[in-house]
Amino acid sequence: MPLNPVQWQKALAADSLRPVYLLAGEELLVLEAADALRAQARKLGYAEREVLEVGSHFDWNDLARAAAGMSLFATRRLLDLRLPTGRPGTEGAKAINEFCANPPPDVTLLITAMDWSNKHEGAWTKNLDAAGALVVFNAPRPNEWAGWISARLSSRGLSATADAAALLAERVEGNLLAAAQEIDKLVVLHGEGKISTAEMENLVADSARYDAFKLTDAAFAGEGGRALHILAGLRAEGDELIALMGWLVNQLQLALRLANARDFAAQARVERLWPAREQLFRKALRRAPREHWLQCLARAARIDRMAKGREQGEPWLEAERLIATIAEPRAAQVLG
Repeated sequence: MPLNPVQWQKALAADSLRPVYLLAGEELLVLEAADALRAQARKLGYAEREVLEVGSHFDWNDLARAAAGMSLFATRRLLDLRLPTGRPGTEGAKAINEFCANPPPDVTLLITAMDWSNKHEGAWTKNLDAAGALVVFNAPRPNEWAGWISARLSSRGLSATADAAALLAERVEGNLLAAAQEIDKLVVLHGEGKISTAEMENLVADSARYDAFKLTDAAFAGEGGRALHILAGLRAEGDELIALMGWLVNQLQLALRLANARDFAAQARVERLWPAREQLFRKALRRAPREHWLQCLARAARIDRMAKGREQGEPWLEAERLIATIAEPRAAQVLG
């Protein structure tokens, strides 16, 4: 059976690693779990690590070759397999099954997947779970948020009253990354001890405040309803559409550069994207081809001209249509 997060923490503290791990689910939680496993691997003498990025042209024979390879320094090795879609396909499932059936000594395979649901599971996940460990990290449910925040505060030497934890949960609007960032800030600003509701009010910035960064992130994440809600909030707060379109054009140009790149991972490094942003764009580009992003960029430029009075039209209405198109390419009408 898959491990829950509490069981995962106990398994991670063991004095040996299992042959294979699949960490799947909510991106922030998966990235942190993978970092913790890598740290434990280093502590246990895994001096070598090989990263395998599964893309559209990935050769699954590379997994077998990496597993069979000889260590340069006669040490334990960690194979770090990045499977963003969580779907290895027929060839990938076969390669993973073969590894699980006969794992090499002194080699551990770590698989991370940021896109996950019950539909991803199959014979390969059952074989993997039998040979090693499958851990699914889900975002907290609405009624679990205050408890999740309290637990994360505790892990960093802080605590908060129930009302204070609830206040922070309300401020971050269900955004795991925003919650993690705010808690990290609290460590610096407050230090050790318990945080009262009044202190939380003073220390925590309103992370639910609508801004251009959250708008573009929601749109590229495919969260059309949320993105349009943020856009309406920006308009109500009196934000200038010209400044907003400048940032949106910047992000569409980034998406187009990534879409044009032969090697997405290499281009992401050139762009200095941190892992969460890299996964955001990776998922967005899987939803639509290069031509879609080129059309979106052209439309954004047109809206920018409208906002500056250089072209006829209703810029805010057109911005709504563009945001919906970015978020849900298949549902959007043909761009004009």
